[in-house]
Amino acid sequence: MIHKYFLNNFYIILDVNSGAVHIVDACTYDIVDYICLPMKQECPQEAVNTLNKMYSPEDINEAYTELYELYISGLLFSNDSYEDFAANLGAAPIKSMCLNIAHDCNLRCSYCFAAQGDFGHGRKLMSFEIGKAAIDFMIANSAGRKNLELDFFGGEPLMNFETVKQIVKYARSIEIENNKNFRFTITTNGLLLSDDKIEFINSEMSNVVLSIDGRPEINDALRYKADGSGSYNSILPKYKKLVAARNGKEYYVRGTYTKYNLDFTKDVLHLLELGFDQISIEPVVSESSQPYALTVDDFPLIFKEYDILSKEIIERKKRGDGFNFFHFMLDLDQGPCAIKRLRGCSCGNEYVAVTPEGDIYPCHQFVGMEEMKMGSVLDGSLNSKIKKSFSKANVYAKEDCKNCWAKFYCSGGCNANNYIYAKSILTPHELSCAIEKKRLECAIMIKAALA
Repeated sequence: MIHKYFLNNFYIILDVNSGAVHIVDACTYDIVDYICLPMKQECPQEAVNTLNKMYSPEDINEAYTELYELYISGLLFSNDSYEDFAANLGAAPIKSMCLNIAHDCNLRCSYCFAAQGDFGHGRKLMSFEIGKAAIDFMIANSAGRKNLELDFFGGEPLMNFETVKQIVKYARSIEIENNKNFRFTITTNGLLLSDDKIEFINSEMSNVVLSIDGRPEINDALRYKADGSGSYNSILPKYKKLVAARNGKEYYVRGTYTKYNLDFTKDVLHLLELGFDQISIEPVVSESSQPYALTVDDFPLIFKEYDILSKEIIERKKRGDGFNFFHFMLDLDQGPCAIKRLRGCSCGNEYVAVTPEGDIYPCHQFVGMEEMKMGSVLDGSLNSKIKKSFSKANVYAKEDCKNCWAKFYCSGGCNANNYIYAKSILTPHELSCAIEKKRLECAIMIKAALA
């Protein structure tokens, strides 16, 4: 399987199964349409007869010979070596957990999937006893995995920060005896950041996600406090202080673009001008009836904006003042392991979320869906049937993904979005798919431009 496209004056051919990316000339790009498999050493006569109006016979034969050599080398129209492997994938030990430390929030963001922080089930905070049980559960279900990841999430985790500190202290105290190494992260809206919290976060959190949507008017339109006032001016100085003190440790500012800021490149550049060089601006995923919702009618503007952003990144990288945009960060040399390519984040299998009551769900976006409750850290229960269903949710189990060129990069998309908006974890969310394909095309093109 191949995928070919023209972007920013680059003729690009992606061999899906091998992952090889070929930057070619116009003649080579056009010949690909006439190739029949298995390839023969001589160029198809149909290609010669059709393309000789545009290219010389010498150029046509030379281009075809190069394509044939790639084919023989397994770098073009390569065989699929993943499907049999995917069929044997099964349940795996837990390696990561989202700890919903607070089902409460001091913001009332319009697009919040968690119903402004309480997930629709009332505002509550996790106790240390529940957090301790979650750590014990994670260790007990991690088998031989040494490196474990735990993300403090909400709502707003800083509303329950003393418990965060207690849980970190407890986990650190039992690492050695259990041969484990915890990697902590935290996601925050920043309102409650203080010097002591910044110091603890920068000491203990391997990564920190700072929520902000970009320009002040864009951020404050949808990310506002309980009293209706905007959050931008309150959080910006705190974010700057935290990032300045991280001394190179991972972080990123994470925003959301909606129908109100389809010119989101301006928000990316605004964040860059503020001194943040690790940036993510992601599309809102919501019911189409919402006034801020993205729809297929917005695709032309969204795709154009990704083109604008990718060119901006290329120009800045070339002159030495580049930055990382999360969704354009693509490793074409190594990339994720085969399992990651096939089933993405592994929610419900290697990754679970825990609520303040200790209930276990496949991930934070499934929280509150009774049919998706997997068990409890209090009694150590874990629904093996649900776990197995998620372990089998790979790109070959999803009919719409099997023959998609992007399958090994998006890994079938977000299972939660699929379930919520397409009614099945095995049915990709159409809008998310289209946007992801565009981002991948831009990311590959950026690699070509900077090679």
